[in-house]
This record gives sequence, structure tokens and C-alpha cells, in this order.
Amino acid sequence: MRTEPLRGASPLLVPGDPYSVVVLLQGYAEPEGMDDAVRADGSVTLVLPQTWGPASSHGESPRGGGGAEAALEEAARGPILVDTGGPWAQEALLGALAGQGVAPGDVTLVVGTHGHSDHIGNLGLFPGAALLVSHDFCLPGGRYLPHGLGEGRPLRLGPGLEVWATPGHGGQRDVSVVVAGTALGTVVVAGDVFERDGDEDSWQALSEDPAAQERSRKRVLVAADVVVPGHGPPFRVLREASQLETEGEGNCQQEPVVGDEEPSLH
Repeated sequence: MRTEPLRGASPLLVPGDPYSVVVLLQGYAEPEGMDDAVRADGSVTLVLPQTWGPASSHGESPRGGGGAEAALEEAARGPILVDTGGPWAQEALLGALAGQGVAPGDVTLVVGTHGHSDHIGNLGLFPGAALLVSHDFCLPGGRYLPHGLGEGRPLRLGPGLEVWATPGHGGQRDVSVVVAGTALGTVVVAGDVFERDGDEDSWQALSEDPAAQERSRKRVLVAADVVVPGHGPPFRVLREASQLETEGEGNCQQEPVVGDEEPSLH
């Protein structure tokens, strides 16, 4: 197994059925000055159901009458935002959403992978959306619903779309969003489980529970064909051909669409 960066700048579109993935803003973390300061912001990713379009947006908030499971599946029928970046990136976020034809009021679910300011700093832009921040799930207006999320117990949002508990970086309550069925296979939006591709020499220093995070990293790498890390470009997870054939992946995958480029087959 090895990894390599996924080519292309934001917005990077990975088409899929029933969900496409758009990396709206790529996160970064850059040293600044001589006092160990870092300038950083988290990646922001949009998950779009194939059945959704601007004309289908009705502006209704999820009601949650059937409990958390039903409310999550209802919320996932519209645009899903995974992390929001920091408040200093508000204009960039709004512009990136507009570029996809999505207004803040269209977003029906926001998933915050963990509670750091560079990942959930713009929650206030989405008062009509359901929020799943770490393990806390609430509907608009502050109605919190219990659920059974845990390691080995994912939350199902729709066909091939799940939220996994991936503890470690921020403690025991980090989450990742797993999107199967894209043109590049399974995409895992992993928050800071991975800071970036090739972060093996640095992630432990930023982890509240390195043992748990190591376990989460291994689990993500087993499942993912593409990982969206918290502070760097998306990267592919490449396996030996024999393993791919065993898993039935085949040898024909689409490239992501960047800007106005068309996907190509290889």
C-alpha cells in the first residue's frame, strides 16, 4: 500500500452515484515566524446527492420525528458540508459554495469532524441545517437527539454514505465521513485523522490520543481509495493489483473533474 497526492486544485469534483464529493477548500498548515507559530485552516468538503438540485431545494429543516437515524437520513437528502473552515475563511467558503450552485440555506446537514476552530468556525452560516459536530447531533433550534455512534457502529446517512467514529486527534469524539460509489472508489473525509499526505513524522505531536488515532488511521487506509485530510490536498490510497482484483475494483477509474475539465478514463 502507498499513497500519492490527487492532482488538481480546488474545487476538486469527484463525481459519484448516489453522491458526488467536492473538495471546496483545501486545508493548510504553514509555519510562520520564528516562534513556532502556524497559520492554518481546515479542508472544507461538500457531499452532493445526485437527486438534489437548486430547483429541488425546499428550504425545510429536518424535523427528526423518527429519532436520530431518521433525522440524519432526512438531512442527507440535501447538500452536506463536512467542516466549515475558520471564520477568517467565511468569504472564501461562501464563494466556493456559490460556485457549486449551493446557497447557505440549501445546506441541510453540517458535519464537524472535531471541535477545533479551524474546522467548525462557520457553523453560524447554516442555522437551518442539522448539525453533527463530533458526536453531538442536533436539529435546528437546538433539539439534541441521542444516537449509537461508536467505533464499529457507524451512522448511516444514505446508501454508501456513513459517519464513522475515528478517535484520536481531538480526543475520543472525532468523526469521518465515508462516501462509497464515486468514480474514484470510496472517499473518506477524515478531518485531522490525517493532517496531510506523508504526515507520518508529525501527526503524533498534534494528537490527544496517539494510540486511538493510529487505530483510526489504519481503519481509514483499509477502506479508502481517496482520503481528504484536514490540512493538505486529497490523496489516493494505492494497493497492489492482485488485491484490487480480489476486491473487484477493476482497472478503469475516472479522474476527478477540476474546474471545467472533463473526467478521463485510464
